[in-house]
Amino acid sequence: MIEYLKGEVTELEPTRAIVECGGVGYECVISVYTYDKIKRNEVNKLYIAESIREDAHILHGFISKQERAIYNLLVSVSGVGPSTAQCIQSSLSPDELVGIISTGNDKMLKNVKGIGGKTAQRIIVDLKDKIGNLGIAALNTGGPASAALAKNENGDEAIQALMALGYPQSNATKAISSLLAKDPTMSVQALIKAGLRMM
Repeated sequence: MIEYLKGEVTELEPTRAIVECGGVGYECVISVYTYDKIKRNEVNKLYIAESIREDAHILHGFISKQERAIYNLLVSVSGVGPSTAQCIQSSLSPDELVGIISTGNDKMLKNVKGIGGKTAQRIIVDLKDKIGNLGIAALNTGGPASAALAKNENGDEAIQALMALGYPQSNATKAISSLLAKDPTMSVQALIKAGLRMM
């Protein structure tokens, strides 16, 4: 089992990162939350959860042990696989997710692609008692970028992330363009979270 990878992030996209350790590049599936916290071409540390299938050995990377713990709890729920857990964690920050589950508010969960009413309720029922033990503090979502950067790079990356999560390009472009028209300084994470709620 791999506990964590620490090395230079040589490639970085909203849903994946390549971490080079000892001359080997490891591809990690990441959430938008983790994407917003790490830097390309810098040394970063990602905590790892492994997903092993017959045709693939997938590494899921997380910026903190708490985020990984939430992922492990999510995939323990019947009907929630790695892709669905990634969508949830890309839509909601760790502290938001803890708050939603702790209070039994399933409305936000039902806004996530692939989560229906029954699955949202199952997540809350199965995890309500477990998630309070994680001790997650409130975490920031990142500072504003310049308007030009937000329009040219943040918007493009947010659209690519929504497409990677299964949404049509036309819908993703419409949602992100609408958000940037209102606030051109939105971070990638903020754009994706708001965009997911508009789908």
